[in-house]
Amino acid sequence: MTRTGLSTRLLGLGAATLALAACDAIGSFDPDFRGGAGQFDTSDAVRNAVTAAPQPDARGVVTYPDYQVAIARRGDTVGTIAARLGVSADALASFNAIPQNVALREGEIIALPATLGAPGSGTLDGIGTFDVATIAGSAIDRADGAAAANTTGQPTRHQVAPGETAFSIARLYDVPVASLAEWNGLGTDLALREGQYLLIPVKAPQSNVEVATIAPIETPGTGSTTPTPPSAAAPLPTENATPAPSTRPAPTDLSSEQTAASDTSRLRMPVQGRIVRAYEKGVSEGIGIAAAVGTPVAAADDGTVAAITRDTDQVPILVLRHEGSLLTVYAGVQNITVEKGDRVVRGQKIAEVRDASPSFLHFEVREGFDSVDPIPYLN
Repeated sequence: MTRTGLSTRLLGLGAATLALAACDAIGSFDPDFRGGAGQFDTSDAVRNAVTAAPQPDARGVVTYPDYQVAIARRGDTVGTIAARLGVSADALASFNAIPQNVALREGEIIALPATLGAPGSGTLDGIGTFDVATIAGSAIDRADGAAAANTTGQPTRHQVAPGETAFSIARLYDVPVASLAEWNGLGTDLALREGQYLLIPVKAPQSNVEVATIAPIETPGTGSTTPTPPSAAAPLPTENATPAPSTRPAPTDLSSEQTAASDTSRLRMPVQGRIVRAYEKGVSEGIGIAAAVGTPVAAADDGTVAAITRDTDQVPILVLRHEGSLLTVYAGVQNITVEKGDRVVRGQKIAEVRDASPSFLHFEVREGFDSVDPIPYLN
């Protein structure tokens, strides 16, 4: 048994012991777990089960349709992995935000920034270039402040943002933290580093979970008819209470902060509307702009279509590359009018706002891999 597995088992045993002690303290402990409404139920554990961790090939590489990762062996560093794969150690270290000579834990995930050639080719095509498909895929993951469950078989690749922990990431994707640790070779302290890539465990296929119901043991007094209270013979009085006014603040309209001469700004607004969600690093990597269904979405600046992909709900995501290593990401769209590799000009229609409730455009600006607040670019 691994150290992580042992720690998880001990934690589970301790939690069970505390639960039994609490039941005993109030005199309601049911030794055979047949206490009717309080009966023992493992259905939640079944629904939260994940598949087994992926196994690497002979090179220590796991290949998925959209990306690859290397699994560290005992005694590995980024430098030794790069040497084994015949790739640039500098690029590999930079992509994973870790020095080349730092000792890695066995099983730790090292993300490859581009596609590795077939075994024996010793090539890594496009090393050091932007992985725009991954950027596009993660763009919508945090647009709503929560990640959609992944049952596609390809794990979501998550880059750790400042302030995130293994527990917060596990909650974000609704997976057990123990599975997150096992899949990524985390230490017993579950420590993470900013910029580190993690594979999010894939939920196991779910079948209909049926919970067996056992009739409770009758106790004295059960089964007798309760007399109808006299007050039940007359209807309750009609209440005309006026509901209290809502104390929820209205969304901040940040669109008024734009300058009138939008042509002089670094980027133009992709749609006109209220900004209903502000940028917050690590929570919402872009802004949400309210717009009616079918509103044309315009290119924020001249550029090239770098990627067109879809999130786990098959909603399109569009990424444009601009001068100066700048990327813009457009999510919550439909009817895309461009294709990958097309040149676009500032203000050109590239898509329409998707039919959703509410309908809005999720818009991101990225300087290389890092998301930044779009507002200064739009002013």
